[in-house]
Amino acid sequence: MTKVIGLTGGIGSGKTTIANFFNELGVPVYIADDGARRVMQSENIISKIQTTFGDAVFENNVLNRSKLAEIVFKDKARLDQLNAIVHPAVKEDFEAWLLRHNNYEYVIYEAAILFESGRYKECDLVITVTAPEEVRISRVLKRDNTTREHVLDRMKMQWNDEKRISGSNFVINNDNLKKAKEEVVKILKILNIKQNQS
Repeated sequence: MTKVIGLTGGIGSGKTTIANFFNELGVPVYIADDGARRVMQSENIISKIQTTFGDAVFENNVLNRSKLAEIVFKDKARLDQLNAIVHPAVKEDFEAWLLRHNNYEYVIYEAAILFESGRYKECDLVITVTAPEEVRISRVLKRDNTTREHVLDRMKMQWNDEKRISGSNFVINNDNLKKAKEEVVKILKILNIKQNQS
């Protein structure tokens, strides 16, 4: 049976870069954020978001994800409301994806809030990606055209590294890409040895 490896890390830790390394080495990767974007285009989900958050998060009848993010990353109760709408649909999307990849020994499920959402319970193993806080902040500022305050708001909504690490099987420190890639190769070797022993 295909094993699901959870891959997580705080915003700006570079977990998508690490996911891409795994992908380059032949491991299929599901990115939960991309899944969320897909399901948030469905009429059913759009309608639920409109009912819960009103017209303020829409522009010309199109969902404005930036406006929605501004609301939910300042207010945990609102974030919980959004997650309650989106997470079940992402779970369904992932399960359909997994069926299409069930001939692989391993797949990666990459999600920023793997622990917070409880999805780690459905993973066989968990890898956490870490990087120093200032490195993470500068990466997000470059990538997202946002403010430092907004990045810190998002960080506050996520578990800290210590908490994530305590629930993980492997940790990849991603402040040096070359070393991080070596860690990915090392983890795959360990997984392949385990697979051959079982």
